[in-house]
Amino acid sequence: MSMSLPPIARIMVPAGMLGTGFPAETLDRGIDLGVDAIAIDAGSTDPGAYYLGTATAKPTAAAVRRDLRLLLNASSRAGVPLIVGSCGTAGTDAGVDWVAGIARDILTQDGLSLRLARIYSEQKPSALVSALADGDIAPLPGGGPLDQDLLLECEHIVGLMGHEPLSDALDRGADVVLAGRTTDTAVIAAAMLRKGAPEGPTWHAAKIAECGGMSTTNPVAGGVHITLDAGGFTIEPLAATAACTPRSVAAHMLYENVDPFLLREPAGTLDTTAATYTALDDRRVRVEGSVFHHEPHTVKLEGAALRGYETMSLVGLRDPVILDRFDEWLAFLRVQLDVRIADLLADEAVGVTYDLRPYGYNAVLGDIEPDASPPREVGLVMLVRAGDQETATAVAKIASPLLLHLPLPDMDRLPSFAFPYSPAEIERGPAYEFVLQHVLSVDSANAAFRTEFDGNLHHDGSHHA
Repeated sequence: MSMSLPPIARIMVPAGMLGTGFPAETLDRGIDLGVDAIAIDAGSTDPGAYYLGTATAKPTAAAVRRDLRLLLNASSRAGVPLIVGSCGTAGTDAGVDWVAGIARDILTQDGLSLRLARIYSEQKPSALVSALADGDIAPLPGGGPLDQDLLLECEHIVGLMGHEPLSDALDRGADVVLAGRTTDTAVIAAAMLRKGAPEGPTWHAAKIAECGGMSTTNPVAGGVHITLDAGGFTIEPLAATAACTPRSVAAHMLYENVDPFLLREPAGTLDTTAATYTALDDRRVRVEGSVFHHEPHTVKLEGAALRGYETMSLVGLRDPVILDRFDEWLAFLRVQLDVRIADLLADEAVGVTYDLRPYGYNAVLGDIEPDASPPREVGLVMLVRAGDQETATAVAKIASPLLLHLPLPDMDRLPSFAFPYSPAEIERGPAYEFVLQHVLSVDSANAAFRTEFDGNLHHDGSHHA
């Protein structure tokens, strides 16, 4: 194990996502350990397609402002760049501009002189239609066929950038890089690779650190610090109340990853098959043996399309007879709902769908739930989707009497359930779905992205407002 090699790059990742918060003192800890860059993700597909479809952010402006103020001041204090990826949750152009606006306010208010770069990742549907015709778009597993109509249905399409546009912005003199949609690892890898860190350990370290403290024993206490050298990397938590262990570090390769040893990036695949994880002490872990295999460069596409409008109802069930025969009752409810919807809405019911999800009874695990005993109580969520909000709410209202009093066919009494809220129908508004599971082949890593700077930068990186 090569523990005495000189460091090539040191990166601080203060949290898994901008706007989720972190202890301010952990930034001082990271700076004290030595840092060449601060990197943080600001988005994800985890919250669903709504944020891409509407080009809005999941966290509040106040939460983003709080975190960003601490990070910008730490960046200025340490004299190192700050890199933020997937701005505005979905990484849309509007998301980048939103975070950039907050950043500019903070820079002005706090008297900070930092050069700001914005990297945009939204893709023009017309350009993608041409790429599709040229055979440059291919489906990922489960992606299925793609035609131009589906591309044109998308409200917004973003491409996931790798490290190259980020590194390029830093090379051109940016102090703060605010990027559109990036891979979670790219924001961390960018600063390390441009300093000459080896690719295998770099991408592995970036994967382990992508969610901040998730690879530690106390995920809510703060982020992590990474030291890269020619032989591997060392990771430790920023918080005194947390630790990195071989298990906590190695386990993160399982997180949101189809293969525990392989991770695909735009430029190739990280392979951790031969990686070793060694505890240096009770807080730090040394990782060696990772390699990176280069492959043709591709850009994963994410697109969200409007798929109707939704209304939701929630009812609580506690009747022991119903719950003892819950599958039978749920099937009977579906029959009654279908009859009433067809009878009362007629042609307006075309295209209407609904989902019944009984929380407390297999709503999470479904058929693989190991506990077959009758539930004590169930919260039944009904979600209706239709072509317009009025129809979705009408279906939920049709269902309301059934959700409140539907008996089993052989019951000689009327059971009573309960709506926790009035009105029982909650209009959720427009519903979006991810409709792309495809990759775009590109001639260069920067081809699908656009970089703009606040002010003008000379070719040597010097700044002129």
